[in-house]
Amino acid sequence: MLKLPSLLLPFFFFCLPGYAQTELPPSVDAALKKANIAPSNLSLMVLPAVGGSAILSQYAERSMNPASTMKLLTTQVALEELGPNFRWKTQFLSDIPVKQEILSGKLYLRGGGDPNLTWDKLAIMLRKLRQQGLRKIEGDIVLDRSYLQPTRPDLNAPLFDEAPDAYYNVVPDALLVHSNIIAFALEADASKLSVRLMTPLDKITINNRLQLNNKPCADWEKTWLPPTIESGQAQQIEITLNGSFPRRCEKTTYLNLLDRNLYIAHMLRLLWQEMGGSWQGEVVDGITPANAILLGERLSDSLADTLRIINKYSDNSMARLLYLTLGAESVAAKTYPDHLQAAQARIRSWLVLQGINEQGLVLENGSGLSRIERISAAQLAGVLQAAARSNWYPEFASSLPIVALDGTMRKRLKNGLNGGNARIKTGSIKDAISIAGYVRDIHGANWILVGIINGENAGKGRPALDELIAWVAAGQP
Repeated sequence: MLKLPSLLLPFFFFCLPGYAQTELPPSVDAALKKANIAPSNLSLMVLPAVGGSAILSQYAERSMNPASTMKLLTTQVALEELGPNFRWKTQFLSDIPVKQEILSGKLYLRGGGDPNLTWDKLAIMLRKLRQQGLRKIEGDIVLDRSYLQPTRPDLNAPLFDEAPDAYYNVVPDALLVHSNIIAFALEADASKLSVRLMTPLDKITINNRLQLNNKPCADWEKTWLPPTIESGQAQQIEITLNGSFPRRCEKTTYLNLLDRNLYIAHMLRLLWQEMGGSWQGEVVDGITPANAILLGERLSDSLADTLRIINKYSDNSMARLLYLTLGAESVAAKTYPDHLQAAQARIRSWLVLQGINEQGLVLENGSGLSRIERISAAQLAGVLQAAARSNWYPEFASSLPIVALDGTMRKRLKNGLNGGNARIKTGSIKDAISIAGYVRDIHGANWILVGIINGENAGKGRPALDELIAWVAAGQP
């Protein structure tokens, strides 16, 4: 982990010039030219982590699309405002007592915004109900998503790109079970292809229409077509897999295919049946009565643990839930139409308290999966400096990908840096690519680095950003 020894502070103030270099390092400039990216499309800032003037700055005040480095703002504000041990609650409740193993009324499943409520965690909650003596549920199971507003932002949400069923495009709500994802395991030999459903869902039939091809296994997605869904009688669902798949290839794909309520209903029914329970009703939307009886509760992983998934693996859905949680947990939440606006107000207030100019900042969902979100390199560098001063810096820094070792940086700069010398959050969407984080150079000095490229060829700019990291790590030769 990068440490920020106070003894370095006088060193920085003594050796740094009063102005920032604006000329790009030769290696960075060469990489931009090779990618046919104009230097004006790159916004960057490099400055000491412990305070002091920037040593390199270019268009640092310009508002840019940061892609997933926007998650740094959301996660740092959450650490400061909610605390590293904050946890989300998921609850089972009823409005009448269980008698002789039977619940003759409704069972309420109240979501509390848990970003990582996987199916096995839900199964543990159900098993505890069985262990308490509940066997038969005669009423409906009511899904209560009222913790977050809007309750179903996924309904009628505009498509972000051409892959609406992809995991990264899941729009979260307060009761997002297993990210609404269905896992399919595909295994092919020279003549046969088998498909297995890996997610516990009742009454699902897979119609495998995939043809075998001779393409490399690494190119399997190029001939994959979107599955089609058909609902039949008795709540039966048929999922048809289309396209083709390479011979001698094994892959698991994760897709968001079913309506939320339908997904939860088919999962609950199968899990409950496997535990020896029976359920006569349906899944419906609703609100838990104020006098409901608590039957079971599960606390999520801590916020500090959750951040490691959000930042290391750039999980959009979890970041969006965290952003909404900032709004829901705000003392001023009721003064805003929804929790998106409450979250934005809370984040802007935090920036003001940190002395960071919010001019030009545009927030939509706090994850960076957005065409409209904007932040400058200077603002993002300010967030990283505030994090370095925070009591929760160890938790924040440990959530960032370690260059050449893990997360989204595990395959980059494999031969360029000593292990652990840089913790860098990455971002990448169409027309935007970015890096932001901390680098320790060969002299033991710690630096904050932000680089954002926008424009048509932005995706080709990754080598230039890697050169920027290497330049800082080498002591700015």
